[in-house]
Amino acid sequence: MSGFTESGLNKRLKELNSSQQSIQTLSLWLIHHRKYAHTVVKIWAKEISTGNEAKQLTLMYLANDVIQNGKKKGPEYGQEFGKELAKAFKQISLNNCTLKTRQSLTRLLNIWEERGVYSKIQIDEFKDSFATETVNNSTDEPPNKKVKHTENHKTKKSKPQNNGLKKEKEVVVEIDGTKELHVTLSPKTPVNDPPEPEELIKALNDLENAPSCDAVVRERISKLPPEIADVSLLSQLKGKSEAEDLLRKVNDAVALLTDYNTRLVCEMEDRKKVTAMLQDFIQSQRDLIDQAEQRLQEYQGKLQKVCQVRQEVNTHLQNLPDLAQLPSVKGGLAPLPSAGDLFTVG
Repeated sequence: MSGFTESGLNKRLKELNSSQQSIQTLSLWLIHHRKYAHTVVKIWAKEISTGNEAKQLTLMYLANDVIQNGKKKGPEYGQEFGKELAKAFKQISLNNCTLKTRQSLTRLLNIWEERGVYSKIQIDEFKDSFATETVNNSTDEPPNKKVKHTENHKTKKSKPQNNGLKKEKEVVVEIDGTKELHVTLSPKTPVNDPPEPEELIKALNDLENAPSCDAVVRERISKLPPEIADVSLLSQLKGKSEAEDLLRKVNDAVALLTDYNTRLVCEMEDRKKVTAMLQDFIQSQRDLIDQAEQRLQEYQGKLQKVCQVRQEVNTHLQNLPDLAQLPSVKGGLAPLPSAGDLFTVG
């Protein structure tokens, strides 16, 4: 991996594109050179201020990847980016960014809030800088359009529990002879991103204790007396005390069934979420398989070339003379012929 220089960083940032591979590659390089975090973030902030909307969004994805992966090595990047992010969001908002970019960045903020990447005070500062500036600087739009933007922002804030999951892929990379695990966290798409394995495992484990599996409550329901659900049996009541006793049983049954039905509705929603999570996770694994197959083909080609070189070297070695078999003079190698010997005509 090449050494760090400011000119090298500038070049890499200029060449950065929105592809996951491009973001991941540069993120790895930056994390490896984390001792230059202060310089990196300053140059990154300069690129934010001069880039167009698409470039700014890509740079934010890069920051997200570096911040979250870099914290495993140390807090340098998280601290340095924390000093610049409010200004970065403000700068992006000054460009009156599109709704799509706005949703992507709002979702990014929600991810940071959920993951505890930054404190709530910092997240609120980022959100206020982004939301307020967008509204205040949209002077060429009618008032109702401004309100609509604000409502969209609020809607996205309340949505992270459903779709606030990062796109996350783990790869083992080798940096200066040391193998490291890198997790790509860039939220490339606004929705339907795969869940973390830990989140999926937890969701599946929670379903093991779902209400539909609650044998105790189901047994209680099965043992409810038949008269609480049969109006025709009311005529058999023989007095006020029996009526009051039945009313108490009915109230208990209503409370029991209402609570259980509520739990079942929640379970149904949880199962729908897990179904969506599984679908997204499976799709992400298929994508990883495709990537692995591409890498396999690439490195099989490299292996074939190396094997060809090895074969050529072996053939070449076999054709070279064995110096040990050459005639010797007094224990040494025979002297090379002189120029006169070579041109002597017999």
